[in-house]
This record gives sequence, C-alpha cells and structure tokens, in this order.
Amino acid sequence: MADEIVSVNEFQVLARQALPKMYYDFYAGGAEDEHTLKKNVQEFQRIILQPRVLVDVSSIAMSTNILGYTISAPIMIAPTAMHKLAHPEGELATARAAAACNTIMILSFSASASVEEVASSCNAVQFFQLYVYKRRDIAVNLVQRAEKSGYKAIVLTSDTPRLGRREADIKNKMIVPQLKNLEGLMSTAVASDKGSNLEAYANETMDPSLSWRDIAWLKSITNLPILIKGILTREDATKAMEVGAAGIIVSNHGGRQLDYTPATISVLEEVVQAVGRKVPVLLDGGVRRGTDVFKALALGAQAVLVGRPVIYGLAAKGEAGVRKVMHMLKDELELTMALAGYRSSRILKLHSSIVSDHPMLTCHVQTLFLFVHSIRRPWAITEIRLVKGKRSSITSTLA
Repeated sequence: MADEIVSVNEFQVLARQALPKMYYDFYAGGAEDEHTLKKNVQEFQRIILQPRVLVDVSSIAMSTNILGYTISAPIMIAPTAMHKLAHPEGELATARAAAACNTIMILSFSASASVEEVASSCNAVQFFQLYVYKRRDIAVNLVQRAEKSGYKAIVLTSDTPRLGRREADIKNKMIVPQLKNLEGLMSTAVASDKGSNLEAYANETMDPSLSWRDIAWLKSITNLPILIKGILTREDATKAMEVGAAGIIVSNHGGRQLDYTPATISVLEEVVQAVGRKVPVLLDGGVRRGTDVFKALALGAQAVLVGRPVIYGLAAKGEAGVRKVMHMLKDELELTMALAGYRSSRILKLHSSIVSDHPMLTCHVQTLFLFVHSIRRPWAITEIRLVKGKRSSITSTLA
C-alpha cells in the first residue's frame, strides 16, 4: 500500500497533520535555537557500524532486565507530558500499548490522567517521573500515591530548576490544562497575559533550590528505588552514585531545557565509565531507529527511552500507533543485530564493530560493559580503541 508506514519518522508527519499547531509545536519544539534538539538525532548518524559476517543469527535474544523487571527489548517509554493533547485516551492508551509490548512506561508528573487511572488501566510495569515543586507536600503526595498504586520506581527529573526558553510555546501562548495529578492540590492557572502560560506556571512552581542533599529527603518518603534523569557529565554521575541513585538516565530533556548542551549519545560513554556496573544507565534523546538503539547499547546503555515518537504515534493512530512505533523499533533492532553479527549472551566469541568519527569519542583504550539480562550479567565487554583526531573503533566481544 502506498500509504503504509515504513519508518518511525513518518509518524511525525502524520502527527503534524493531526494536531493543532500549538500542541504539535509543544511536543516537537526545543529550547531557543533548538541546537541540542537537532544534535540529539544527528549525532547518532556519525556512528558507523562495521558488521561481522557468517555468524549464526537464526535466534536473537533482545530481552533485558531493568531493576528486576524483564522487558522484551531494551526500549522503554519516556515520560512525556499531557498525552490527551495528542489523543482523547491519552496516557491510558500509551500504558496499554506498553503492556502489549511488554515494556516499561514512565508516567509523567504532568500527565493528563492520574497515577491511579493509569495504574489501573493495564498490567504494564510503570515508573513515576517526579518534578519537585516549592511546595514539597505535592511531591510527598504524588510519590506516596504512586507507591500505593503499584509503581515500581521514582524517576527524579534533575535538570529543571526553571523552564527552558521554548520559543514556539511563547509565540503560541501555550496554555496548560489542569493537570490531573494536581486536582485538589493546586491549580495550574496563572495570571499571565503574554508569552507561554506553561513557562509562567513552571517558574511559579518549580523549586530552584533543589540540590543533591534533597535526595536523602526524597528517599525518606518512599521505599521505591530512585533513578535520576538529566545526567550529562562524569561528575554528576559520580554524585548520583554517592547519594544512592538506583539508576541514571542520560538526558538533556529532549533539547527542551538548556540549549547547546551535548547530544546524549555523545556523553553516554563518559557516564557509563563513571558508573561502572553498579547501576543501570539508560539513554534518553534522539532515538529514531533500531540502529540508534544498537549504538546506545554498544556504548554502554542498558536500555533507551523513546519520547517524541511515542507521542507522534499516539497522535496519529492512538494506542495502535504507539504499539506500531515500539514494534518498529524492536524489529529494526533485531534486524540490526542480525546484520551486524550479534545474537545473544549465549554465544561465545562473537564480535561486532562500530566505527565512529565523533570528536567527543577521543581518548585512550578503555573497557566498558554492556548489559542485556541484568546488571549482574554483562553480555559483552567493549574495548574502545580511540585515537585523538582520527576515526575511532569500538569492538564488542560478547560473553
């Protein structure tokens, strides 16, 4: 069929046709010049794959384990706001798709369905993403409700002391609907007659004093493991380990906060090295192809998070669109593994290579560990041979 969708990127075109301009721009846009937004995707394209041939790839295992929960592939659903702006069923449709795809959904603090509604909609494993407001009782309320409703982890977003300057939202005078999770706690209405209502609301409510010392406070109000989202440097990865983070998400907020921060794939290796094998490292940002997932795994991520493509699939075709996006990425990853000579952790002495001309991947020979089945069972040792100023090679030896 001429109109058959054959790549995840096609959903963005359909979403643009389906959504009002204000809502499409809200989902698609980034901060200021949108440099980081573009680089998140472009930097994947600078990593080149070198396959190995004549490898038995008749059976390929892609499942992985995140904090003790097995998912069918290392592809999770990132926290994104207000899904009902994209589709009437909102987060309920997204959650059902996550369950059908046997993956983990991270529910946004700014969801248009409550933590209870989403939890009861399906049997998907769900994490809850948290912003900390000046009113700390809001965080206490939501964390305790999430824990009571069966969420398995808290994902603390750490990169938002204030909202980034999202110029499309300012031009469109983006309006924030009442957030379902905040009903009865606080209103999202703000007195602002210019610019983005979202920006005005965020700047009134976000707590710019949030710091590393507050992780202890957060741990005191929940028994759930806490992942920290927004890490981009070795130093912050080390601090996250020191305060007891159960996982790290390498993220620049989809290019929506500080513009001209590095693409997440370009700093993934640095964070993985700082963390070692102590906790899972997840990559957020720019994933549009199964080859992108493969590259993230080769650089040490245990899984990737997918945000905008899920929203575009939801806007275009509802729950079926989200399922299609996730299945396409999984199928592409499986094909990439087969064509590159990867198959599973059961195969010894299987080699795959990546060659990259990325300028940030220039350092001495190092060793990383890739994870498939669990953080305690590394599936590969990756030797990265990098020569400053020259093309770099990454050779993975599966164990």
